[in-house]
Amino acid sequence: MGAFAGTGAELSHLTPRPNKTLFGSNYLSISGNDFNFTKQFLPEVYEKEVERYGNRTISGFLSMVGAEMPMASDEVVWSEQGRIHVAYDNVVGTDVSANLLTFSAAHLIAVGDTIIVSKGGATLKCYVSAVPSATTVTAQPYTAADISGIGSDGVSAVKVFVYGSEYAKGSSNAGDKKDATFTSFSNKPIILRDKYSVNGSDTAQIGWVEVTTEAGTSGYLWYLKSEHEARIRFEDQLEMAMIEAEKKAGSSAISASGISGSEGLFAAISSRGLVFNNADFDDPISSGVHEGLAEFDTILQELDKQGSIEENMMFLDRATTLSIDNMLAAQNSYGTGGTSYGVFNNSEEMALNLGFSGFRRGSYDFYKTDWKYLNDSTTRGLVADIEGVIVPAGTSTVYDQIMGKNIQRPFLHVRYRASEADDRRMKSWITGSVGGNYTSDEDAMNVHFLSERCLCVQAANNFVLLKSTDGVQGD
Repeated sequence: MGAFAGTGAELSHLTPRPNKTLFGSNYLSISGNDFNFTKQFLPEVYEKEVERYGNRTISGFLSMVGAEMPMASDEVVWSEQGRIHVAYDNVVGTDVSANLLTFSAAHLIAVGDTIIVSKGGATLKCYVSAVPSATTVTAQPYTAADISGIGSDGVSAVKVFVYGSEYAKGSSNAGDKKDATFTSFSNKPIILRDKYSVNGSDTAQIGWVEVTTEAGTSGYLWYLKSEHEARIRFEDQLEMAMIEAEKKAGSSAISASGISGSEGLFAAISSRGLVFNNADFDDPISSGVHEGLAEFDTILQELDKQGSIEENMMFLDRATTLSIDNMLAAQNSYGTGGTSYGVFNNSEEMALNLGFSGFRRGSYDFYKTDWKYLNDSTTRGLVADIEGVIVPAGTSTVYDQIMGKNIQRPFLHVRYRASEADDRRMKSWITGSVGGNYTSDEDAMNVHFLSERCLCVQAANNFVLLKSTDGVQGD
């Protein structure tokens, strides 16, 4: 009669139980280096790879809100219209005895203009009788002897805007010319690169786990899976770079030649747009007023000052999405506000299919959705300092200095380098001696990825960045 050699410790885990009870010792183990009889049999292995983190790609934001257009230069320049009305909040001094207002910079106010001078809750309507210098005006109140009603000598923080003009009979002078103002902006593309490599031997290695290629077919070649994931990672980085990119500052530590950076979405809104900090739209009702709704209305009031673009898309992290849901649920009109879904061709079904839900507040339509980039713990979800962005839908009219004419462009869009010789939107090529390409004697397949692009954020004053600190910033 044969016997097993050894102490018997190798089979301790195979001792049967008198009843069906789940203990670790009941299970057959194929781990470790010991050779037991379980390895005589084919193991039951799931052929499909488990996506433990779900669909890991975070790209898609820019495809929803913008467009991609080629450019033949290494810089894109555009001009944005300034305000058509003359207004200032940079009055740095008042001389009550002389009815003199002093500005911090040159102004466009002319003799004959009628202005409103304000400080705090006090206002005075005045006639501009003289312009002593490029930074001063003499403002004579219509209903008072002097401008003491808005503050004493030397008081700053006075605001002024022109509301009209008035001239005596027979006047020949219609005031000074007021040229339209504009501001030029520019951005430069950056070059992004990545590479995936696999040696020739490993390309022939058959794995146990079935994988799906980017073409939708199945196979057992691990390098196909890895190359596919490298491509997805690079496409995600193309989007993340457009969101996060920064221009190199003059005092920057970056010294590498040819590295200049670019202006991404967050940087553009932070410098030229509206920043709303520490929004908590889920604040409770206090004294009959929903505090979260009051916070949201603060954003609307700021948008009113910027141009009142009626349709806006909201890309939010999970917590902010839920807080807005709670805010809306507390309103009797939730779901019945007459949302137009204009940006989705007036199709509510289309909006829902794309993951958006709409609501109306005041004269604005909002379409909100979760932004995976802000939730993923390997991207912005790791930092958790950005709660979302509000992006105006539709297009804006800008003057393209390269083309020399006014053009319609989405408020948010990507420009990529392209010419008849080379399209650099998304390049990929293979080098080495494996995979049917014989560009060198290297026993490997190298898959290269390259793109050269930048983001254009036009009329950034209509964008809102939701951050997790206090206050409201904007022009």
